[in-house]
Amino acid sequence: MTKKIETVEDDAGKATTYHRHPNGGGLLGPGVQAAEDAFIAASTYVEAGARIGSGCRIGRGSWIDCQAVVGDHVFIGDDVYVGRGTVLGARAHVGSHSRIGAGTLIGFGTRLHGDSIVPDGAHLADARPARIAAVRPRKTHGPDARIAA
Repeated sequence: MTKKIETVEDDAGKATTYHRHPNGGGLLGPGVQAAEDAFIAASTYVEAGARIGSGCRIGRGSWIDCQAVVGDHVFIGDDVYVGRGTVLGARAHVGSHSRIGAGTLIGFGTRLHGDSIVPDGAHLADARPARIAAVRPRKTHGPDARIAA
């Protein structure tokens, strides 16, 4: 039988208490908000103040750092690090063995292949198609042209 509460002591002697997520058994730190229908693998740590959205799947050995936000229906592979304060938009996909730096924004539906490295503070745009309005060709005028008001 797996314990529902684990206490882990860091190198400095500070103890942190984690509780296990009901779906997958991942370890959730203090103040974590995780949807009940998310799957968080047993060897995954989600640190204090992070949020995990509905329908997410987080693989083995991953680490979601403090204050990170994982949107709905996000896939995170095995052995992935998601940095402090990073936001993963809904339906994003992060391949195994990837590292995402602190304060990064990964947009809706963005796909990162395995072994990806994203630096601190990066912004990756949404993958949804842009809505483009009709654009009229721009008129160019020479330096002596008179433009009516």
